[in-house]
Amino acid sequence: MTSRPRRSLASVPCANRFFSARLVALLGFATFFALPGPVHAADAPAIARYHMAATASPLATQAALAVLREGGSAVDAAIAAQMMLAVVEPQSSGLGGGSLLMVWEARTKRLTFIDGLASAPAMMPEDYAHEAGGGAIEPKTLDRSGRVVAVPGTLRTLAVLHTTQGRLPWARLFQDAIATAENGFPLPPYLHATLLSRKDLAGKPGLAAYFGPDGKALPAGSPIHNLALAATLRRVAKEGPDALYSGIVADDMVAAVGQAPYPGTQTLADLAAYRPRERSPVCADAFQHRICSAAPPSSGGVALLQQLAVLDRVHIADQLPGSVASAHLFIEAARLAEADRRAFIGDPDQVEIPLAGLLDPSYLDARAHLIGPTALETASHGTPPARHAALPVSDPLEMSATSHLAIVDDAGNAVSFTTTINLNFGSDIVIDGVVLNDALTNFATRPVVNGVHVANAAAPNKRPITTMAPAIVFDADGLPVLIVGAGGGARIIDSVAETIVGVLAWHQQVREAIEQPRIGGENNAQELERDTPAAGLADALRALGHKPAITEMNGGVQAIAIMPGGGLEGWADPRRDGVALGD
Repeated sequence: MTSRPRRSLASVPCANRFFSARLVALLGFATFFALPGPVHAADAPAIARYHMAATASPLATQAALAVLREGGSAVDAAIAAQMMLAVVEPQSSGLGGGSLLMVWEARTKRLTFIDGLASAPAMMPEDYAHEAGGGAIEPKTLDRSGRVVAVPGTLRTLAVLHTTQGRLPWARLFQDAIATAENGFPLPPYLHATLLSRKDLAGKPGLAAYFGPDGKALPAGSPIHNLALAATLRRVAKEGPDALYSGIVADDMVAAVGQAPYPGTQTLADLAAYRPRERSPVCADAFQHRICSAAPPSSGGVALLQQLAVLDRVHIADQLPGSVASAHLFIEAARLAEADRRAFIGDPDQVEIPLAGLLDPSYLDARAHLIGPTALETASHGTPPARHAALPVSDPLEMSATSHLAIVDDAGNAVSFTTTINLNFGSDIVIDGVVLNDALTNFATRPVVNGVHVANAAAPNKRPITTMAPAIVFDADGLPVLIVGAGGGARIIDSVAETIVGVLAWHQQVREAIEQPRIGGENNAQELERDTPAAGLADALRALGHKPAITEMNGGVQAIAIMPGGGLEGWADPRRDGVALGD
């Protein structure tokens, strides 16, 4: 996947020449330089022949690889990796959270999408973000309260998949995580950085192991043990997922949620009733490939596909990676996709969504034609075919947590798996070693705006939207060529889109595509990654009417490319602690 020669502006297709000519006139040809290469040296990515795992933690990748070497399936490896992540990356995912999984079964050539998002309890109040008297609850208080703890979905989702696609015994998939929690592991650098930003965690129950007697975060590399989580994992390994959804752990969960500040309404009945949903994945064509991702209640999958389809239509492949022109196109496509996802996406079990219209080729054509040589003053949602009543913007708050795993097994089965407890350390409530999510903060904080009910308003048993966007890219023969996704809250969509553009449009190696400087427009802001060449584009983009902020963009992408002939090429984002390994 080496870079191909770039065409000159004179060779841009007619539909895009007017845009290109005007942009050159505004900026001057000198601004169309290619910035220096990726964030890190472009060494070769990990290479394998038979199977591979890429996760945000070396220990999780090693746990997955051990399972693959024993003949385990991609689903088996994903379970083992998730259990390890619960131990070594507790700020991002675990048994107390929710997940989205894209699963490719090579023998049947079937793609399955499983919605394992955490869901609202049956007594979820619609106006959860306000006091009884109508006053808004301080966000910092609400975000870490019992009221926003959703019914966790990850464990039961993985258990359902194991019954159909697991090869190894359920209990085997927990062994490495249990041993690591009991015997200890070195405090990872990314977890250490998170602890430095969350000094308020020092005195909270269940989190003391990460801090010294002085209340300061332990140095990176310090030995960490989690005996409480080891005991819970051992119980789940022996008894199955019901050990979390009933019994002593469930009792402790319900009690903690009910006794927390701003208590939640979760009950034992809510836990017992939770079931994952199998939904049809959403797919669209771009860059001569078929790209499939997560369907609603994920807003990330739809936005990812819209963004890529629009970028194909405005010929981003003809612009240089790292140039002002490509950055402008990327930001504009992201802004248009964000406007649509915030207006129309909710839980499809409870609201109507014009899903087909949002991905209709004629609608995407119209959205692409909105992109001109300068920034749109306002990126507004469109009017997709068969659309329903316009819905006001919802406002989920997301920060940089979440994790992604990409796995391919020796039979060619693949898993693209994004998993989360929402904000870093979720609700800050820990029971039996399990960090509980705060996923309900992803609901809109105002159920009605200007007299119109918001699509993402809270409701009993409803699943809030998420930007998680696990994806699998297929070639013209319908075979997977790229397994990709990211953690990183609201920056997930841009991180995945930029990686896919790198691989498909610019023919970059998977490492180069992941490590290229980040550009964002899907975070209610226009962003350029600090301390990278992208930051140097700021003045030129401002001249086009953009308002970029230079900031840290630590979304963590993991990806595996399936090469012609069947070889595997993988990489884990160095913005996190991960690694890709295979045989």
